[in-house]
Amino acid sequence: MKQSRTALAAAAASALVLTAGVTAAANAGTTPAPAAVPAVDVQPAPENVVQQNRISVGASAAAVNAALAKCQADKLPFVTVAVVDRFGTVQALLRGDNAAEHTIEAAKQKAYTAAAFGTPTSELAKRINGNGPSIADLPGTLFLAGGVPLKVNGVSVAGIGVGGAPDGALDEACATAGAGAIAGTPAGK
Repeated sequence: MKQSRTALAAAAASALVLTAGVTAAANAGTTPAPAAVPAVDVQPAPENVVQQNRISVGASAAAVNAALAKCQADKLPFVTVAVVDRFGTVQALLRGDNAAEHTIEAAKQKAYTAAAFGTPTSELAKRINGNGPSIADLPGTLFLAGGVPLKVNGVSVAGIGVGGAPDGALDEACATAGAGAIAGTPAGK
């Protein structure tokens, strides 16, 4: 019995080596290498290239720090603050002490919703009504108070969102403080 197991193991090993050799031979040289795709230079003309404003890393960091500081001053240390660009890409994220996991996604989604629509999420939430499909069904959006758009020359370029306070109005107050820190205006104006 021991001899048959040894023979079986030897046969399996031989089959594996043979299969690997056949596979290597089949892959060697039978398929031409893919041709390199040349890079294409697009002319930087206004009809071909769109310029985009973004919030800098320093401003993003200042905004999330100011928003979290406002929440902490209001005895709300368990929130998360996010700044995202208008496409929803996170530029800065700061999770407060004891902030639950869900606050991260809530802050990002509120920030994205405010940036994408150029309107505070508290205003957008008022527009949701009825029983059928609505803008609230769009992926990655959250129509709860706590998201504020960041605009350059009246155009939304980013958003700041806060999630985790027991009331969306408290989240929005913190987000507004963060926005004010980089807009040069006092919080709440």
